[in-house]
Amino acid sequence: MGRLMHAVQYDSCGGGPAALKHVEVPLPTPSKDEVLIKLEAASLNPFDWKVQKGMLWPLFPRKFPYIPGGDIAGEVMEVGQGVQKFTPGDKVIALVNPFSGGGLAEFAVAKESVTASRPSETSAFECVGLPVAGLTALQAITKSAGIKLDGRGERKNILITAASGGVGHYAVQLAKLGNAHVTATCGARNIELVKSLGADEVIDYKTPDGAALKSPSGKKYDAVIHCAMGFPWSTFEPNLAMSGKVIDITPSSGSVLTFALKKLTFSKKQLVPLVVFPKGKDLQYLVELVKEGKLKTVIDSKYPLTKAKDAWAKSIDGHATGKIIIEF
Repeated sequence: MGRLMHAVQYDSCGGGPAALKHVEVPLPTPSKDEVLIKLEAASLNPFDWKVQKGMLWPLFPRKFPYIPGGDIAGEVMEVGQGVQKFTPGDKVIALVNPFSGGGLAEFAVAKESVTASRPSETSAFECVGLPVAGLTALQAITKSAGIKLDGRGERKNILITAASGGVGHYAVQLAKLGNAHVTATCGARNIELVKSLGADEVIDYKTPDGAALKSPSGKKYDAVIHCAMGFPWSTFEPNLAMSGKVIDITPSSGSVLTFALKKLTFSKKQLVPLVVFPKGKDLQYLVELVKEGKLKTVIDSKYPLTKAKDAWAKSIDGHATGKIIIEF
């Protein structure tokens, strides 16, 4: 038996925070093109508890027991065959393969292709939220909404729902780098925070205008980065510009059906489910923005690994402001 490490895992779908178990398991070994990372921090995403709940089965998890967690930051301890960009001692952030899992543990492996260097002037906590939430926001803003982050191109009107959440707070900042006019929704307690991230208009989602997603200045949206749950197409439709699109970062079966119907009817207004394709170069780009002070991670709370159940419950609650971090 090799060296053991502390990890958090579950043995079946369901059970919520109470089903998380603290275990001692062997350290993973990096395969070809993988790096072994000693964790300094991890971060939770709604994806993690949705997998546990069985909402993404049979795709995830592939097998039990399963160690959840995708976002990790730490130090490279060992590299597998074929790894060229990293050597032991390098500080990195990475995305753990969701099929095999492994993020809530003292050590984890990740593919070199979804690992990025972390400069010494940025902390693990500042960067660990980037792999899932940061890349989701980046793809939604640049690929789906077509905003150029150097500010070139026409100025677009963007709505970001749940703008104080993990994806939303990154999306606001990235949209502003691309010179967009940003309308954002969030809870009343986070309005000033979202304004400080650069949003031009912020609406309390519990007000009539917030529920109707109406821009206070009457703007029609070229794109909606939809980070909240719910809202039927009929709420979006009257607020969209002629060729406006709704980019749904948490697509449900209902939204996929709407997407198909809009395609079939050749509607100019589209609902687009977002599927994220993580790339190391995009992750590195986000790290550079953090280093330059152009992108910041809002941290909701930090928990030691021993309190993973509390962090899990906080994530399920759905009202975190920014990112929930596990520290090692």
